[in-house]
Amino acid sequence: MMGKWDGVESSGKRSAEKIMAWKKPSEELSKFLEETVASFDVKKKKMFGCPVFFANDNMFTGVFENDIFIRLSEKDRTKIFSEYDEVIPFEPLKGRLMKEYVVLPDHLYNDPEKFRELLNLSYDYVSTLPSKKAKKKLKS
Repeated sequence: MMGKWDGVESSGKRSAEKIMAWKKPSEELSKFLEETVASFDVKKKKMFGCPVFFANDNMFTGVFENDIFIRLSEKDRTKIFSEYDEVIPFEPLKGRLMKEYVVLPDHLYNDPEKFRELLNLSYDYVSTLPSKKAKKKLKS
């Protein structure tokens, strides 16, 4: 099942450049991440049809297509970028960078100790952020 994002310009016409098709996330990777974060106090949700996990009502980690991403502080992002050339910023749509998130190469999440260390950094950081509560819908 492919998901897609349809952009609509103010004229009401679809923008071909804004249509984006995603690959379905790997079931194995999704299950792996869910099992790995089970010891954390998190809530599972779906974003773009992919599993993501929230702590303190803030997204902390998730799967997008065949990648795992995590949220890190500026200090931790600077450190991980300097240590690993393969770590990249998370950009689910071209030009739409999610500034505090990074995509981990598989060798980092396949190393249980390193992956746990990174998840702990992410969880600790997200736990310091103010809780984001769902916005109330305005009555019409």
